[in-house]
Amino acid sequence: MCGRFSLHSSPHVVALQFGLAHPPEYAERYNVAPGTPVLAVRAAHDHARSGALLHWGLIPSWAKEPAIGNRLINARAETVLDKASFRTAFRRRRCIIPANGYYEWASTGGRKQPYYIRPSSDVLFGFAGLYEQWRGTDRPLESCTIITTDANELTRTIHSRMPVILPVEAYTHWLDPDNPDLDALAALLAPAPAAHMTVYPVGLLVNNVKNEGPALVETEALRQLF
Repeated sequence: MCGRFSLHSSPHVVALQFGLAHPPEYAERYNVAPGTPVLAVRAAHDHARSGALLHWGLIPSWAKEPAIGNRLINARAETVLDKASFRTAFRRRRCIIPANGYYEWASTGGRKQPYYIRPSSDVLFGFAGLYEQWRGTDRPLESCTIITTDANELTRTIHSRMPVILPVEAYTHWLDPDNPDLDALAALLAPAPAAHMTVYPVGLLVNNVKNEGPALVETEALRQLF
């Protein structure tokens, strides 16, 4: 699964990486948690790309109340085309959620040890996501989910699932709301190559969603030296 990640690149870097006309407005964060606003990149009606802050935890348009989003922070790649909560969004409302890395936990020595997972090149990347608009109140609420797939050889020692990380060359096809090739889109939902990823243990600060700052992504070994 993916239940926590970081986005601390500057808005200008995000705009350059994802082809946005204007830098998006968001707070740089090292501890992004479900139920909070996350930056999502999506296509506008003219196919230009724009950034928007969406509630993390997808609320289907047919939902009676928004609490369902608490259970829909992730969508499984294997069922995203069939599950009622996601199939319409997969066809028409795909997005990319920028990130610098994400966290996962593994049981080690009787405790849950957090790990930080990011590209080896330390570059900004994007999760495959879906978004919806819920009109259960006077003010529409836009929400999103992150698609997950089987973990690769590197990360499966920590968790059996990992978020789908889209290659840059797939951004245009993924975001195109008029792309009818669902099979080709589904084929993008594969594990990122293990050779391109780095995993290392971090401190327990990330366990508290109120904690923020660069210390959260420092290696545990480095933190113990100071």
